Amino acid sequence: MAKFRRRTCIILSLFMLFIFSLMMGLKMLRPNKATFGDPFGLELLPLLHQQTRLGKSFDSQNNDKINRETSNKNLKSVEITMKPSKASEPYLEELQPLNYYLHVFYYSWYGNPQFDGKYIHWNHPVLKHWDPRLTKNYPQGKHSPPDDIGSSFYPELGIYSSRDPSVIETHMKQMYSASIGVLALSWYPPGTNDENGENTDDLVPTILDKAHKYNLKVTFHIEPYSNRDDQNMYKNVKYIIDKYGNHPAFYRYKTKTGNALPMFYIYDSYITKPEKWANLLTITGSRSIRNSPYDGLFIALLVESKHRYDILQGGFDGIYTYFATNGFTYGSSYENWARLKFFCDQFNLLFIPSVGPGYIDTSIRPWNAQNTRNRISGKYYETALGAALHAHPSVISITSFNEWHEGTQIEKAIPKRTSNTVYLDYRPHKPSLYLELTRKWSEKYSKERATYASDQKLPLS
Repeated sequence: MAKFRRRTCIILSLFMLFIFSLMMGLKMLRPNKATFGDPFGLELLPLLHQQTRLGKSFDSQNNDKINRETSNKNLKSVEITMKPSKASEPYLEELQPLNYYLHVFYYSWYGNPQFDGKYIHWNHPVLKHWDPRLTKNYPQGKHSPPDDIGSSFYPELGIYSSRDPSVIETHMKQMYSASIGVLALSWYPPGTNDENGENTDDLVPTILDKAHKYNLKVTFHIEPYSNRDDQNMYKNVKYIIDKYGNHPAFYRYKTKTGNALPMFYIYDSYITKPEKWANLLTITGSRSIRNSPYDGLFIALLVESKHRYDILQGGFDGIYTYFATNGFTYGSSYENWARLKFFCDQFNLLFIPSVGPGYIDTSIRPWNAQNTRNRISGKYYETALGAALHAHPSVISITSFNEWHEGTQIEKAIPKRTSNTVYLDYRPHKPSLYLELTRKWSEKYSKERATYASDQKLPLS
């Protein structure tokens, strides 16, 4: 019996030694970048994992209300917000520094019942054609989320709310992964909004805080709010700089003279007469903002060729082209970018071409199929980026991070099929395709810009 017990003890000891050796071997095979603080299987609980990461972030007191609302939401939010796969995201510490001369247009106008009490923008109405005879040939009414949304693509994050701090965090992380340095935030003054949304100026502090966490900067894309003119523009620029100008994420562009000035993109600038803009943007203007604490770089939207001279007369500091549709407008046509750059150089203006991954807005403008631009698995985007680099621009802007209605987003999209709709997606590539392409071209642009910046006396940092 003693001999049997001794043999049993030896067998058990050998078995325990085998188990210990096996565990050590598996530990050695663990990837170098793995974090030992996360319990095994935590990646299977994306909501819990997201909350543990959010606990490490800093939000100002201005954001307490939003954060309290988040903590009070029940688990129904899981149905709306699908967290991204960790495997599809590159490690942040492996990425190159951000490119602050690469900007992306960002929209914070989306809402869902969990955070906003209703759907906002995802239920976008189908817009009527200006010719009533053609309107009757197309669908009418509004989209009905969550399965029917005003987009030809479907977001990986689901039908999210722009008020969800975890969504804002994920967006900043995606921009960081793409080596984008600046987001141009679509902005309406307090008390105003686009016709399909609500005012989101109260989200700016959260966006600034989350951007700062990832070393991103925020500039403002001022929309054509009702009755926009030189008088209320002065007040609104003053409001932005007074309220947000001291935040470390507030963007300033270093000019050739060494001054660091705020930058403002002015959407649909051409609908206001150049004489009005001159009141605000020229030194001799009746409401001049020049050489004041509220001076900045004001970038006009160029659509038609003739707008060049209106932009000069109005006192603007540069032009951008916005539309991601090659051939749609004079400004958005790649073949015209060299001429526009030459014009800008002549008159000391910044030239900021806008590039995009494609364009399709038929979910909200079903009569506009002629302006669809197929993505061709990223080839359209890379062609646009190549054309922009060839023009040696001051800055490159991307249309867009998340303008889902017009199908210009580089945000992650996933395959989705419903009984009535088959949404487009990025297959055969991953949902992160356009973020990865952006990072590739951002690094290329950084290197190329350094070679011509000194000749053009452009800032290098």
